[in-house]
Amino acid sequence: MHSHSPPTHSPLTEQRAKTEVAPWVGMLNFDHFQILRAIGKGSFGKVCIVQKRDTKKMYAMKYMNKQKCIERDEVRNVFRELQIMQGLEHPFLVNLWYSFQDEEDMFMVVDLLLGGDLRYHLQQNVHFNEGAVKLYICELALSLDYLQRYHIIHRDIKPDNILLDEHGHVHITDFNIATIVKGAEKASSMAGTKPYMAPEVFQTFMEGGPGYSYPVDWWSLGITAYELLRGWRPYEIHSATPIDEILNMFKIERVHYSSKWCKGMIALLKKLLTKDPECRVSSLTDVQNSPYLADMNWDAVLEKTVTPGFIPNKGRLNCDPTFELEEMILESKPLHKKKKRLAKNKSKDGTKESCPLNMHLQQCLETVRKEFIIFNREKLRKQQEQSGQTTSVDTTASLPTQGKLQDGRNNNLLGHGCTRGCSS
Repeated sequence: MHSHSPPTHSPLTEQRAKTEVAPWVGMLNFDHFQILRAIGKGSFGKVCIVQKRDTKKMYAMKYMNKQKCIERDEVRNVFRELQIMQGLEHPFLVNLWYSFQDEEDMFMVVDLLLGGDLRYHLQQNVHFNEGAVKLYICELALSLDYLQRYHIIHRDIKPDNILLDEHGHVHITDFNIATIVKGAEKASSMAGTKPYMAPEVFQTFMEGGPGYSYPVDWWSLGITAYELLRGWRPYEIHSATPIDEILNMFKIERVHYSSKWCKGMIALLKKLLTKDPECRVSSLTDVQNSPYLADMNWDAVLEKTVTPGFIPNKGRLNCDPTFELEEMILESKPLHKKKKRLAKNKSKDGTKESCPLNMHLQQCLETVRKEFIIFNREKLRKQQEQSGQTTSVDTTASLPTQGKLQDGRNNNLLGHGCTRGCSS
């Protein structure tokens, strides 16, 4: 924790409060939102639907307990995700709107997508036809191309991290193991979810090869597209499969494509699942040059005027209902009781009852408090409008340079394994 250096800030970062009082006083905070219901939990945080009280707009809010993040050494990942997301805005990403903190938690407020993730729909035995998957490939290619322009490798493209909006368009989420590479730089750490990781990631880890770059995300896109069409993945890889075994699989096994799929789709999947990253389809231009996609109107895709082949059920929440129960029954510090709890803690501070946290944890909490990136896209937009700047997708401020955020040690593979969908 101590080795962590402050993230470099882009012009998008809101000015921090100069006072040493709690920096969130007087700024956007938890009280500006009404909590509606819990909808999920990720590797280090929970997600609920919220409504901003003044604008009545609905969002998803991810909240992460500071103490837990420190104990699990995950603060670096949260800061990385915030640093990356504050500089991005794209129709096929889950965009960040606000970030703020209080004594207990760090909060990220993002686009609300009620269509559920693709893993959920696979588990509900949804059959995705070729037309639906073809559009997903195009939408995801546009978002990967956008990330590439900002020097970002996502490293965890999989059905769990692709959310649908209510109309059925895809949005990439979860940037907590993404990395920034400059110029010809390569990434080298073992990060991702094994069944979706490209051969060169394993090779770099085992044989110390030259590292890897953007093509790893296009391989994951290929695996995901195959799984959506078929219901299972092309290689029998799970989170517990040893790496040498995986590399051997890539050497000897051939991918079986269904004879029911059209030749164009098979040809495109083969190009995405090419083991050599140099020969793999790994850019928007490569994808657009595919004969199978010659009939696509790319402007219409970007504007979301192409109707998706699968539209999620509008009458219900497309997620597991147990999250709501867990939050109400099992959570020791439920969100809906936060206000009372914090007030109680403040009154306790003056009494002997309060149990002092250990010195190291106290220092870590103080570091998190000081270094946390506060962000407000709504405020930023108003400032841009006043100064006459536009806010189109391509004119968002460029990302801060990587600074001291190295590629190593942000390893959800060894830390968490593949949380969902590996046992299928």
